[in-house]
Amino acid sequence: MNSNEYVKFITQTFVKYIEQPKDERKKHRQVKKDDKAPALYRWFGVLPYIFYYGFRRREKK
Repeated sequence: MNSNEYVKFITQTFVKYIEQPKDERKKHRQVKKDDKAPALYRWFGVLPYIFYYGFRRREKK
């Protein structure tokens, strides 16, 4: 892919994004945000996630 094709692709993507209604863009952003895994899990893996919920469960008892 040469630079002209890349610029064309980026421009088309940007125009497509801008032409969407504002509420549709917000809805799309919210869906992406909701689909993400929690930060602890993304950054450090499963173990800190398990410890965190284990300690939370112990505090509730």
